[in-house]
Amino acid sequence: MNETHVAPVRAYLLDIQDRICEALGELDGRKTFATDDWERQDTGALHGGGRTRVLEDGRVFEQAGVNFSHVRGETLPAAATAQRPELAGRAFEALGVSLVIHPENPYCPTSHTNIRFFIASKPAADPVWWFGGGFDLTPYYGFDEDAIHWHRTAREACAPLGPEAHPRFKQWCDDYFKLPHRGEQRGVGGIFYDDLNEPDFETCFEFMRSVGDHYLPAYLPIVERRLDTPYGDRERDFQLYRRGRYVEFNLVYDRGTLFGLQSGGRTESILMSLPPLVKWRYNWQPEPGSPEEQLYTRFIRPRDWLGAEPG
Repeated sequence: MNETHVAPVRAYLLDIQDRICEALGELDGRKTFATDDWERQDTGALHGGGRTRVLEDGRVFEQAGVNFSHVRGETLPAAATAQRPELAGRAFEALGVSLVIHPENPYCPTSHTNIRFFIASKPAADPVWWFGGGFDLTPYYGFDEDAIHWHRTAREACAPLGPEAHPRFKQWCDDYFKLPHRGEQRGVGGIFYDDLNEPDFETCFEFMRSVGDHYLPAYLPIVERRLDTPYGDRERDFQLYRRGRYVEFNLVYDRGTLFGLQSGGRTESILMSLPPLVKWRYNWQPEPGSPEEQLYTRFIRPRDWLGAEPG
């Protein structure tokens, strides 16, 4: 594992960042993504830089952030070694693309994708590398056809690793994107994976590309179906309330956010995932039989959305 492996990963990540921003900006039609290239200017233990691209106050997207980073550090932070304690104390190199898209219309779901590559090294030892990432969907008002389309596309993304990959990574997503203190899932799930380094670099890199390349086919048709749905104060109010759950997960549990903050990463880029507007209420409960209650009873519960569909 050396720079000959890092270079194609970096090139792909920059390319997928551009492709996603171009497609989302074209769909929005009113705003385009501003680009913020950054480098670490201090003398701390973290070195490197990145490219943050953000669209704000668009016709479709209230806020959309697509972040690329490539950093090196002297010691892996706790968030990166929680599942791999044997790597504690190693130097690291990490590069990836992370995005969170918050549409304005409450009938359009929030979406998240992350694809990343790590190398952990120490003197007199072989470097340890792995890929991680996935994508998940967080609706405010649920639709069966949207959830089915999302999971069908996620299954297609897993093809490079064979038919056993999708059930495993779907379950991993359900287990990861939940709020234990609320007893709730964050959304309808998708796929999530980490520590992927088998059977070899080429296969794992192909899979990472497949996940990145399937994000737009998974998300854009859903947004296009819902972006002109009429809504009022009730729907907007519920959307802002449910965004609070998104904030809670990202700040309390999300390993990517914790890794960035613990490693001394760039705060503006790390927290671009947070929605621009959000509400909390004390002990709020949805009206029985309402569409808001249906989100809880039908959609943000782990389930097999594809049923008996052939893989």
